[in-house]
Amino acid sequence: MTSDHSNHSIVEQQVRQWLEQVVIGLNLCPFASQPYQAQQIRFSVSNSQTAEALLMELATELTLLATKPTREIETTLLITPKMLTAFDEYNQFLNHVDALLEQMNYQGVFQVASFHPDYQFAGTLPEEAENLTNRSPYPILHLIREASLERVLKHYPNPENIPDTNIKRVSNLTEQEKQTLFPYLFAPH
Repeated sequence: MTSDHSNHSIVEQQVRQWLEQVVIGLNLCPFASQPYQAQQIRFSVSNSQTAEALLMELATELTLLATKPTREIETTLLITPKMLTAFDEYNQFLNHVDALLEQMNYQGVFQVASFHPDYQFAGTLPEEAENLTNRSPYPILHLIREASLERVLKHYPNPENIPDTNIKRVSNLTEQEKQTLFPYLFAPH
């Protein structure tokens, strides 16, 4: 049996690969490259197996992000390989995330972006390409500083076009490219 540390290393490596090849490689988030190259993205792999434990871990990560300067940690990816594997369960958990942000008085300070292997936008079918923009190897809660987001959006032309541009980008991928970039979607379960 492998240790948690070894498993954490594998999970983190897979998420790094997704970040490099998909998020940065396809330019799905035009703001990800700079903090990644500056090593300002924190990768936190959770051992949590209950909602309560994960909320405590999320609170700890939010507090850490609040106390560290952006030059040390710009953003955090809280990766949950041991729970929230069903997208409906993950989606419902986001209500608890919003409640925690409010409870900790972090509304307007942080926002949480969601990524999941089975991500599905409302009103879409599971196989629709646009869902690929938010599909990741594991369920991820991406903790974002709103001030940083506002700062970069001021200098980015037409940020409202990012979602449509991303949908076009992933829609134009060949089946081989999809299998290469999203191997976890094609692996037998």
